[in-house]
Amino acid sequence: MQDFLRFRQVHLDFHTSEQITGIGAEFDPAAWAAMLIDAHVDSITCFARCHHGMIYYDTQAHPERRHPHLARNLLADQIEAAHARDIRVPVYTTVQWDYYTAQREPQWLQLAPDGATQGQKPYEAGFYAKFCLNTSYVDLLRAHVDDMFENLPAVDGLFFDIVQDQDCSCPACRRDMLAQGIDASCDEDRQTFGRAVTDRFKQDMSAYVRGHGQDCTIFYNSGHVGPRQAVTGEAYSHWELESLPSGGWGYMHFPLSQRYARTTGHDCLGMTGKFHTAWGDFHSYKNEAALQFECFQMLALNAKCSIGDQLHPTARLDRATYDLIGPVYAEVASKEPWCRGAQPLTDIGLFTLEEFSGERLTPETIAGVRMLQESGHQFDIVDSKSDFSSYRLLVLPDAVVLDEALARKTAAYLDGGGKLIASFESGLAPDLRDFALPQWGIRKTCDGAVDAHGQPVRGRHFRSGDYVDYLRAENALDRGLRETEYVLYMRGIEIDASPGTETLASLVPAYFDRTWQQFCSHRQTPSGGQPAGPAISRAGDVIYFAHPIFRQYQRNAPRWCKQLFLNALDLLLPDPLLRHGGPSSLVTAINRQAGENRWVLHLLHYIPERRGQDFDVVEDVIPLYNVELSLRLPAPVSTVRCVPAGETLPHATEDGRVAFTVPAIEGHQMVEIALA
Repeated sequence: MQDFLRFRQVHLDFHTSEQITGIGAEFDPAAWAAMLIDAHVDSITCFARCHHGMIYYDTQAHPERRHPHLARNLLADQIEAAHARDIRVPVYTTVQWDYYTAQREPQWLQLAPDGATQGQKPYEAGFYAKFCLNTSYVDLLRAHVDDMFENLPAVDGLFFDIVQDQDCSCPACRRDMLAQGIDASCDEDRQTFGRAVTDRFKQDMSAYVRGHGQDCTIFYNSGHVGPRQAVTGEAYSHWELESLPSGGWGYMHFPLSQRYARTTGHDCLGMTGKFHTAWGDFHSYKNEAALQFECFQMLALNAKCSIGDQLHPTARLDRATYDLIGPVYAEVASKEPWCRGAQPLTDIGLFTLEEFSGERLTPETIAGVRMLQESGHQFDIVDSKSDFSSYRLLVLPDAVVLDEALARKTAAYLDGGGKLIASFESGLAPDLRDFALPQWGIRKTCDGAVDAHGQPVRGRHFRSGDYVDYLRAENALDRGLRETEYVLYMRGIEIDASPGTETLASLVPAYFDRTWQQFCSHRQTPSGGQPAGPAISRAGDVIYFAHPIFRQYQRNAPRWCKQLFLNALDLLLPDPLLRHGGPSSLVTAINRQAGENRWVLHLLHYIPERRGQDFDVVEDVIPLYNVELSLRLPAPVSTVRCVPAGETLPHATEDGRVAFTVPAIEGHQMVEIALA
């Protein structure tokens, strides 16, 4: 269904209190559509039903839910006005949040194990009580879908919002768990049951919707796309990656999530917001530089663009908002020819720990994304279900344990010529006693030191550096480092190298650990100066770090951790797809347009800064000049030029790499490399 998604979408929130009058009273179809056209918008998600539980069209099935102050058949009028200008209109409806229904049908709400309503306290403002998808509430949703198809001029797509895994102890769930022999009092078993409920809902609802129309796009929003969502990927027509950097996601969420989502075969739509903070932040405006970065990064990482807005209760679009969106979307429109059908080119597969931990933003994977982006490497995010064969190298950051199936798959990848970097507990068997594969070339010797409470200290952060190790790099791993020992603030795993395994860095213990009985100065005890085994080892095409360098980099970004990792990459991947002479703040991506026989290099230079306490912002665009780059290419090159401007760049080819210099990068620059 890739033809359905447009490049320049607005997600027009309309969560509107039933206590506000004059809903839609100032809607002017011609002016509304004209403002969208002027802002280069070609798709807009409009509301059928909001979190307040209000419906915004002339419903036959649920007239009691039609907003009591709705002045017109608003959604139908929006669809007709937009379609008249060739603007697509996916339709929004809420699923697990609905204030109107929650006040009247409390038996459908999810209950916590203690019997309290999930997601909302009685005297808090909001509509966050969660509905259980294992109740007859689902019948209301099906009737609502029927009603939309019967009473709207068209339903281009359906955006089902708040469809999340549930942990519910309502009577219906307890009854069904008992019938299935599930121990409802066990958190893990109950949550497994809840995930199955959500999965069944999505599969059944998609089949129901497709009974109305095969061309209707379908998306279920849970605020994230990752391995958990991919389990029911067949229920989705595409992905929409909600990721407002100022709204709790942060600037690392989108690249992490999208680098995974684009590997699943679904077309992708990135979603940010026009707001300074998050959804519902009326009369606030994101810095234009930030909106540029967020949208252009979507293009670079193979996603279309969606910008969130909130419609005023009168249904009058805010001119200032579309004056902000318009220039950005004008640039997106000019860049689209170099983005349509583009596929990413990558060397590296970086494992996400989401499938192991359940966290959507694990520090180890975030750190891996940071280090690879900061060095210009081209990579995807992968999990245990991914096809490893397209990657020259895999990175297993800190905590990717190998069960029997993943061990077999990893061994086959290495036997087929793949290369691998692992750290800390990555590569251990699930019981953490020793490494699952002989290809690691090492063995775990012991569980290491414990703290005063008898708990292992490895991989943990201690404020005063109570338990540290030191490391001295050797041979090819010392590039860019001083000839000295470097502290590693988190204790690693103690290992021995097998015969034939090379030591790339030696472990050097401190004189002693810091305790109340023995300590030195303000923080960690200094190095004792005596090597005590390997800290980094190499066995053929596997390089292993005994310490949690990714977790450590995410904690406080020691430059030496990144340099050690990049040096290891250079040993295993001496000819990466891209090399550049720019700063570490330069974000890069390489895509291939097979039909046009060209590669497209994206270069982005925007720097998020923590100027306030709550979140990062981008305010200034700092240009770069005369940036040298080289690409490893499979064929001769005919031309290199900056696009869409068309400036031709001199280039030279040597040893399979084409080299050229980009005169200026002012925010975002694309370079077309046409193959001969």
